[in-house]
Amino acid sequence: MTTQELPFPGLAGVPTNDDPQNRKEYTSDQEVRWCPGCGDYAVLAAVQGFLPELGLRRENIVFVSGIGCSSRFPYYLDTYGMHSIHGRAPAIATGIATAREDLAVWVVTGDGDALSIGGNHLIHAMRRNVNMTILLFNNRIYGLTKGQYSPTSEPGKITKSTPVGSVDHPFNPVSLALGAEASFVARTIDSDRKHLTAVLSAAAAHRGTALVEIYQNCPIFNDGAFDAVKENDTKADAIIPLEHGAPIRFGVQDENGVGSKGIARDDATGGVKVVAGDDPGVLIHDAHNPDPTIAFALSRLTDAGILHQAPIGIFRSVERPTYDDGARQQIATAKAGQDDPSAALASLIAGKDTWTVL
Repeated sequence: MTTQELPFPGLAGVPTNDDPQNRKEYTSDQEVRWCPGCGDYAVLAAVQGFLPELGLRRENIVFVSGIGCSSRFPYYLDTYGMHSIHGRAPAIATGIATAREDLAVWVVTGDGDALSIGGNHLIHAMRRNVNMTILLFNNRIYGLTKGQYSPTSEPGKITKSTPVGSVDHPFNPVSLALGAEASFVARTIDSDRKHLTAVLSAAAAHRGTALVEIYQNCPIFNDGAFDAVKENDTKADAIIPLEHGAPIRFGVQDENGVGSKGIARDDATGGVKVVAGDDPGVLIHDAHNPDPTIAFALSRLTDAGILHQAPIGIFRSVERPTYDDGARQQIATAKAGQDDPSAALASLIAGKDTWTVL
């Protein structure tokens, strides 16, 4: 048994499995219960197919979920898992990741679970940079409770809870993550298996909190919310691909394979704007820039109304110290050089102002 080295530094310290694995070994015996056509099936298949590539033992992988359709995920994977309580998955996962360096910790959540009741836990997990991977399924609706508007529903959305239209302004999950200074932020699509798997691989390789927003279609209560980025006749103009080190171009390609549109800095607003694909000011995407300003500006290209265009890919991937590594180092430092490490730890916990009552 060994521990992880490259290409998955995010899993350093997690014991590996030297025996070859396949998808079947990660498929549980539980009946998968989602509505026919739900995008969750595609994400589950991608994750089950991807996990063997990590080379880990199944008992060293844990999936923590909250409440919602997406949160049934742990039942369908033959790993350790916990179906926790509404919105609290990041908090529970923080405890697991801090106490057990030998575990690969994943969180599966939805736009309602993560961004409504769980919003506070989510932003602080990202701020602390806990070593975990968060998969945020965004279908822009509450599915499990039968079609109420969610924190990502567009203004004017007609639902059972907003019969004359929502007056809320929605969250942009990527903007929120970048604002919380998450060290890894990406967006992908449930139906694009190749891209989804590539993003999952990059997220697993990252040490720290990796947030992956997944556009996930709800065929029952919000069907077609992401048609613009899925339909063949619209996706060229709707998807703005982000690839580190490559020009940010999109739109119908010319004979040289260059997109007809590009993204450049907008000096008037300080943000970014759409320009012609051959414009000399087209930005080169730098996902490793320690300053998240450009990444945030790119996230604002996704409108808050009906989805017309969206950057897809890795917005940000930078290195900074993780909360759990720091906490473990403090404990190790407190124990170092002590004849009785447990007594030293007890002294640290008790502090200097201690009273004994007889």
